[in-house]
Amino acid sequence: MTDTVRKIAVDLGDRTYDILVGPGLIADAGTYLKPLLRRARLAIVTDETVARLHLPALQKSLDAAGIRHDTIVLPAGEGTKSFAALEKLTGWLLETGIERGDLVVALGGGVIGDLTGFAAAILRRGVDFAQIPTTLLSQVDSSVGGKTGINTAQGKNLAGAFHQPRLVLADVAALETLPMREFLAGYAEVVKYGLIADRAFFDWLEENLDRLKEGDRAARIHAVVKSCEAKAATVAADERESGVRALLNLGHTFGHALEAATGFSQRLVHGEGVAVGMALAFDLSARLGLCSGQDATRVRRHLARAGLPAGLADVPGPLPDADGLIALMGQDKKVQDGKLTFILARGIGEAFVTRDVDPDILRAVLRERESA
Repeated sequence: MTDTVRKIAVDLGDRTYDILVGPGLIADAGTYLKPLLRRARLAIVTDETVARLHLPALQKSLDAAGIRHDTIVLPAGEGTKSFAALEKLTGWLLETGIERGDLVVALGGGVIGDLTGFAAAILRRGVDFAQIPTTLLSQVDSSVGGKTGINTAQGKNLAGAFHQPRLVLADVAALETLPMREFLAGYAEVVKYGLIADRAFFDWLEENLDRLKEGDRAARIHAVVKSCEAKAATVAADERESGVRALLNLGHTFGHALEAATGFSQRLVHGEGVAVGMALAFDLSARLGLCSGQDATRVRRHLARAGLPAGLADVPGPLPDADGLIALMGQDKKVQDGKLTFILARGIGEAFVTRDVDPDILRAVLRERESA
């Protein structure tokens, strides 16, 4: 391991695994994956976009390490997180001869990671998998923590399983191939960690936003490492989201409803929905007297300065009215006894979980933000 590679452990007892963060990890993947293999073979799952950019480097590394590999290339986009794609992938893995004790590698963003992890969870009642996330969003969020799944007609990630990876290789050089919109979608999840419990990190993000957008590698490594450290600590404390891990859903109750309202399309990608959702969470917190209006404004302004949508009016095209959005929020996985779960804040870096929100106040905030 080189000096430029940082290691974060996700402490889960005998299922503990490492997140490695640094440049060049895809080109060295064979070295890191080989110790995980029962036999010198694995399967790669990727999508058409990532295959063009990063698959040759991964395959070359595996060849150099003497690891035989089969690859399936799926269509890019949120539509691949579906029952149809899950059936295709599991069938291919079985036909390829993947056994218990073999490794499946997810090379791509959150869609590929979530789908591959779910397939690995159910294939032969569980096979090992590793994550090689190639987007900022997947490096700081979806590749870590073992949440896997697909979307259904009723909503986002409503079919899935907890299935931890054996290893995560977050190659920050891969971020240099991302379109800016894709990078910013991941940046929303980075901001989330500051808003939940690390005001100093949010301060740092305000100061270093331009460096991050311009591709400063040291700044990007710092942001990914800080995010992964925060998520690793949270997952270790609450693997199955029965308590503190729910904080990681800041902005997601709103965001998932907005994604459903826009048909899980390119009108609003996941990170953009989270950005709007976080701004709404702080607006709601301010309206409830939990945090200052200045904090809510500061959050909204930072997201807007980054180039992210920060309000309902920033979402292109028509949206349901306030009641329609609340109905979509009711499909959220975190609903309990018919009550919506919200992550609200007493200030930047002071998030908490509640189910005690007056629907009329929620409705008023949504109506206010429809035009602001």
